[in-house]
Amino acid sequence: QLQLVESGGGLVQTGGSLKLSCEASGRTVSGYAMSWFRQAPGKEREIVAGLGWSGGFNIGRRYYADSVKGRFTISRDNAKNSLYLEMNSLKPEDTGVYYCAAVFAGTDSPPLRSQAYSIWGQGTQVTVSS
Repeated sequence: QLQLVESGGGLVQTGGSLKLSCEASGRTVSGYAMSWFRQAPGKEREIVAGLGWSGGFNIGRRYYADSVKGRFTISRDNAKNSLYLEMNSLKPEDTGVYYCAAVFAGTDSPPLRSQAYSIWGQGTQVTVSS
């Protein structure tokens, strides 16, 4: 069973940068579509960025929410069995708990709904001060 552990969250000022990491263990990430979600207080969990799967260790399509396009970059390092989210030009509305999620035998495009993912990390808090 794949297990996910996020790290890299913290407190940053508006315009700052953070890089989140999601380390997978138990299995290789090959065969999984993987995404980053976030949940702000009082709001539903929403997808921020995702990577589909196109066979073997090949990454499928990337997806970015409109609110983060041009500022966030999702990537995966198969050798380190890890997923990353590089966040630049951070805004107060980016504040929330960020979760790494995975689903086995994912499609070329990552699922956008949280219900489609069966494996979740514990989350890491990102706070952007104004």
